[in-house]
Amino acid sequence: MKDKTKAILTGRDPEAHHGAVNTPVYHASTILYPSLDAIRGRVPMTYKYGRSGTPTSRALETAITEIEGGAGCVLTPSGASAVALAILSVVKAGDHILMVDSAYAPTRRLCDTFLLKMNIETEYYAPNIGAGIVDKLRDNTSLIFTESPGSQTFDVQDIPAICAVAKTHNVKTAIDNTWASPLYFDPFSHGIDLSAQALTKYVVGHADALLGSVTANDATLESVKDTHAQLGHCAGPDDIYLALRGLRTLPTRLAQHARNALDIATWLNSLPFVQDVLYPALPGAPGHDIWKRDFKGGSGLFAVRLAPCSEDQLAAMLDNMRLFGMGYSWGGFESLIVPAAVKRTAETYEETGQLLRLHIGLEDVDDLKADLADGFTRAGYVLSSSSE
Repeated sequence: MKDKTKAILTGRDPEAHHGAVNTPVYHASTILYPSLDAIRGRVPMTYKYGRSGTPTSRALETAITEIEGGAGCVLTPSGASAVALAILSVVKAGDHILMVDSAYAPTRRLCDTFLLKMNIETEYYAPNIGAGIVDKLRDNTSLIFTESPGSQTFDVQDIPAICAVAKTHNVKTAIDNTWASPLYFDPFSHGIDLSAQALTKYVVGHADALLGSVTANDATLESVKDTHAQLGHCAGPDDIYLALRGLRTLPTRLAQHARNALDIATWLNSLPFVQDVLYPALPGAPGHDIWKRDFKGGSGLFAVRLAPCSEDQLAAMLDNMRLFGMGYSWGGFESLIVPAAVKRTAETYEETGQLLRLHIGLEDVDDLKADLADGFTRAGYVLSSSSE
């Protein structure tokens, strides 16, 4: 089956639920055993305790596994917890890990605080390093963590090249695959061992639930499951149900997000005060060639760098938007805009202009352009007559 069909069908079993199309929400902590043999483990039980799974969680895990192409999947309470689980599944005290310099801010905080206390050293590397990652490897390097496109600047990494080096040196690889979702990037066909996602974003799709997932290949699945169990990670059944429901419309929604984003990115690229549009799906944008080679589609998230403006000018724009809200998330049906800041430690990064992160929702693009144009005008930017 194609991925669009998998998104509709996988994880569903109407016959097991009296014909209901959708898997019901199972609220369960205690699971009752039918006999002493069962509780002693002499009779197999599909479900043993609510934390270790219910039909609701199994449905979503099965679906994510099928679409993403891994050997198995576990669910976590958030995207940040999924990233932490992926890392903790393969590292130990004394290890060295390589983390992409454009990583999600909570991932960087995890490395710089929690992992540091565990005597795990993090070294940041430039996103465009590709096969040059080999020069960063040490005898105690256990993991290379990637995020493509990266946060804020949307750098596209050469994942196949990095994975080829990692496999040669017996180093595990992981990716934050939230931007593309399981539909638009196949991590395991490109060589990745572990894929973490914030299902909060496009899979849930309605800005009303927190959820994460870690999908693993055969070599890492048991370690992921064991770490997941020992940490007591479990997600709430209602949030899982919302993700299951969101998954069924993900192909349609994500395609529309991508169309709207490309339309607006193209328009922004024509404005005289726009320095850069950091959207890899836009022809000519940084990373476009690798994106076109490795990805099946885009999403609604990207950044735009404007000519410098004052804090008062920025407030005049952002405080009065009609359609674009300000909020630190994305992937829902609504459009969002936030000021962005770039932190880099692996290489010198010169911040020029005003960077804004946009999530393009499902509204009419002409209405979104009008809202942005009004905001630019309030900030003192002058739109040329051809772009008004």
